[in-house]
Amino acid sequence: MRQICRRMKMKIRCQAREDSVQQETKSKSNKRKWSKAWDTFDYIKGVNGEGDTSKCKKCGYSLPYNSSFETGNMLKHQKTCTRSRDVRQMIISSSQGSMTMQNAKFDPLIFRDMITDAVVRHNLPLQFVEYEGIRDAFKYANPKAILVSRNTLKSDILLGYRSEKRNSFNILKNVSGRICLTSDLWTSVATDGYITLTAHFITDDWVLHKKLLNFSYMPSPHTGITISDKIYKLLCEWNLVYKLFSITLDNASSNDVFVGILKTQLNLRKALLNKGKFFHIRCCAHILNLIVQEGLKDMDASVIKVRESIKYIKGSRVRAVP
Repeated sequence: MRQICRRMKMKIRCQAREDSVQQETKSKSNKRKWSKAWDTFDYIKGVNGEGDTSKCKKCGYSLPYNSSFETGNMLKHQKTCTRSRDVRQMIISSSQGSMTMQNAKFDPLIFRDMITDAVVRHNLPLQFVEYEGIRDAFKYANPKAILVSRNTLKSDILLGYRSEKRNSFNILKNVSGRICLTSDLWTSVATDGYITLTAHFITDDWVLHKKLLNFSYMPSPHTGITISDKIYKLLCEWNLVYKLFSITLDNASSNDVFVGILKTQLNLRKALLNKGKFFHIRCCAHILNLIVQEGLKDMDASVIKVRESIKYIKGSRVRAVP
């Protein structure tokens, strides 16, 4: 009789244990439906209700699953998982029946740099960022896309210029060969003078590069002395005095005076090869343009007659119809 009672008690205990395990598993299953952690994790049941684990679907990382920790550790792993990070930052959007992937993460600093780059690249006015229509359009696309003022945009452009200047300076500093220069000087429609200086060089892997060193206002008079003083200061600023090979210019008379003065300054410092015998190179395109212009002078009368005839025909639709 005692043995029968003991067996009955053992059966009752085993049945109670199985019921508790099933109830715990059911509660875990319910949690799996509600927690976002189970989007990237699979629940793996242990033996006899012990040793339950959760396994990451992306990287296969396993975590012990305990009711006391719930899904906190899984949510922490989602933030650091290398294989699921990029996927989590993407959202699926549908438009007109097609599925596309869009980046859900918005970085205001990257957006600000892109606006600065767009203004410089497309020569947009600084007031572009203050247009109400542009601000409303960006705000509609993303509420976090806040445009800066034109004064802040100006500061960003200057910061970008200084950064690119440092990069170009380091590149020119590491050039092992000689550097060739080209320069041009012109007057705008508003009678303002501007001067440019460009460096051309070949790297160690035999790739031709060019860097714009200067684009600045050049006050008058544009004489050979003032141009020489300007270019020599730029060469000292970029530390190119001992790295020059040649400079290419057009056939303006002031350039002959400018090259003569600059060559004398550089020869005093023994910075030119062969005392600058091949330092001054004349622009072939400018010479060809002068030849063509001189040839067209003999054809001015014929060209004017053809031009006036075309103007007469296009002046009336009745004349243009055959």
